[in-house]
This record gives sequence, structure tokens and C-alpha cells, in this order.
Amino acid sequence: MKKSLFISVSILLFVGLSAFAVHKFYVSIYQINYVQEKKMIQITSRIFVDDLNTVLKEKNKRKTFLGEANESPGDVALMKKYLLENLSIKINGQSKPINYLSKEMEGNVLICYYNIKDISKIKSFEIQNTALLELNDDQQNIIQANIYNKKQSLLITVDNVKGLLKP
Repeated sequence: MKKSLFISVSILLFVGLSAFAVHKFYVSIYQINYVQEKKMIQITSRIFVDDLNTVLKEKNKRKTFLGEANESPGDVALMKKYLLENLSIKINGQSKPINYLSKEMEGNVLICYYNIKDISKIKSFEIQNTALLELNDDQQNIIQANIYNKKQSLLITVDNVKGLLKP
């Protein structure tokens, strides 16, 4: 009895864990905070580094090593260029330049920091984010915003690449 129970549980665990290994989530998260005292928007993105390396390889026909020991300044430059080309923000109907600041790794997630300066008042906030959407139709870019202490979220997908927040 114990042996058959052990075998049954082992099979269930194997099948259950295999299902998790096969299924991959295609999600990135962008946290946007408006810091009124500094007249600045602070942005943090969290992206699976393997997805970013894959999309950069497809786009540039060259392998990149972001998050690895052999990461090069050229890899970082390609990443920065790609992310800034695929993220745009309009405040009060006007496009604003996004400043890339830095990055760090947390496990298999690449965390990037950006800001937008000289924002004295926000009446409308439009964001377009096409990062990684060409990689997989299931990709979702989740936008979490905190503007004037009002929290809002947007879900960006292949079918809906931009959204409008009204603070």
C-alpha cells in the first residue's frame, strides 16, 4: 500500500511540476510613480532577462549576454536602445523624453530605472509599450501607476499597445 501510494504521489508530482516547467509566463511589469515634490516621473521596469536577450538576438542578429558574466557594454547599449524605442509617454498630450538611468539583476529579472524630469502637473498620461510584444503573442506588459496618490493599472498586449490614465 505504501509503495503504490508513493508511486502515485511521485507521478502526480512529476506531472504537476512538469506542467510548470513547460508553461512560461510572458509578463513584464512597469511601475510608474509621479513624485510631485521633485516634478519627476520615476519608472521601474521588471523584465525576464532571457526574453530580452532573445528579442535582441532576433532584432540585431547577434547574441547578447545581459545578466551574465560576459555581458558587454554593447549588449547594454542595445538593450537601452530597444527599451527606449518601445516605450513612449505623453503627458498632457505632449511626448516626453525618457531618461534611462541604470539596471540591476534580481534572479532572472532585469530591473531598469528611468525618469522623466520637469513635470509640474499631469492632466493626462498616455503610455505606449511594445517591448517584447513581437516575441510572443501571449506577452503582457503590466503598467502600475501612482499619480497624485491615485493608483491605476493598465494591461498592454499585442492587441492593445497603449493606454490612457486620467489622474
